[in-house]
Amino acid sequence: MTIPNLLTLFRILLIPIIVLVYYLPIDTSYTWAAGLFTIAALTDWLDGYLARRLQQVTALGTFLDPVADKLTVSLALLLLIETYNEIWMTLPAMVIVGREIVISALREWMAEMGQRASVAVSYIGKFKTTAQMVSVILLLSTPPNTNVAIIGITLLYIAALLTLWSMLLYLYVAWQQLHQLP
Repeated sequence: MTIPNLLTLFRILLIPIIVLVYYLPIDTSYTWAAGLFTIAALTDWLDGYLARRLQQVTALGTFLDPVADKLTVSLALLLLIETYNEIWMTLPAMVIVGREIVISALREWMAEMGQRASVAVSYIGKFKTTAQMVSVILLLSTPPNTNVAIIGITLLYIAALLTLWSMLLYLYVAWQQLHQLP
């Protein structure tokens, strides 16, 4: 078990804790949940950095890291959908979660075809992830109808647009690769 893998497992263990803290009947529950989500987001960056830096990239980590990311973000978006209970929150969340399902399936399919590298993570995905994480942190940290929430929602829409853009790029690359197969 490597340090990066332990950090990824820690991130997965934070998921139910974030939910419990978010629903605590105290005034600071939003802030605490946002803090825990921030720790999860920073841990995501740290485990990837350490895996590369320490040359501890493993098959388990390669599988588990994106699973932890998708679970953490999806959970947070579900909490926010319930809290806001508005279509303008649900739409970008649907785009983000839907894209993750499509791209995960696409990567699995391309791997079966021996073309996994053609759908590797792109720089657009990194910008999308940053906008998404900052958005979720802001939205978790404050109740709806605040200036912070407006900034968070704006960033969530930016993340959703980048999500669509990156998905189209992935699908285009996959389409090109599939047409070159015998």
